[in-house]
Amino acid sequence: MKKMKFIKKKNSGRDVSGKVAVRHQGGQHKRFMRVIDFKRDKIGVLGKVVSIEYDPNRSCDIAAVYYTDGDKRYILKPEGLNLNDVVVSGPDSDIKVGNALPLNAMPIGTFIHNVELAPGNGGKLARGAGTAAVVAAKEGDFVHLKLPSGEIRKIRASCYGTIGQLGNIDWKNEVFGKAGRKRHMGIRPTVRGVAQNPRSHPHGGGEARSGIGMNTPKTYAGRPAVGNRRKKHKYSDKYIIQRRKK
Repeated sequence: MKKMKFIKKKNSGRDVSGKVAVRHQGGQHKRFMRVIDFKRDKIGVLGKVVSIEYDPNRSCDIAAVYYTDGDKRYILKPEGLNLNDVVVSGPDSDIKVGNALPLNAMPIGTFIHNVELAPGNGGKLARGAGTAAVVAAKEGDFVHLKLPSGEIRKIRASCYGTIGQLGNIDWKNEVFGKAGRKRHMGIRPTVRGVAQNPRSHPHGGGEARSGIGMNTPKTYAGRPAVGNRRKKHKYSDKYIIQRRKK
């Protein structure tokens, strides 16, 4: 499986000039990146699950699949996929955990994960531990999908998804336990603005506990921290039928 792994580069949130572009990122434990098959484009080729493995780069486990044509790939492991199970992709595949099909080939009410937003682009939605989207309705060239957030969105019916709910469901209940574990994960401390000095944050300064001292809370860079902030209308907003926030 060596060709499917490479050592992950670490930039600790710095850009090409070496300045901090993303705060709260720092040194992390050395780790390998696993190349995951999000596209599931081995149409009609049977694959056998030969191992279930831990992946430090995501919250769910992964499964190593050996295909009959000699190819080897990692896929996300859904709940109920076990060693020696056989998976396959394509519109004629069975509605079985681990199989990948276009959305128009799935019955309404099917739980799926690793869903594409554009045909052939690879899965983008419902990829975290314990998550699953539900096929809610079909309308012409589109399928209505209820996402884990509660949002209902139209997706093109030719986009692929994988049957099943992702495993490691209890991940959301896990307690990290100590600060050091977060540091191993590459996450640096987050200091409240009111605890900083006025040169470092708009909320900073004041004697003793002082509150933010302004009408609108600000980010460290002085932009409004609540409300509309910097939301831009995306071209895909027209496909949202119901937003996650009522």
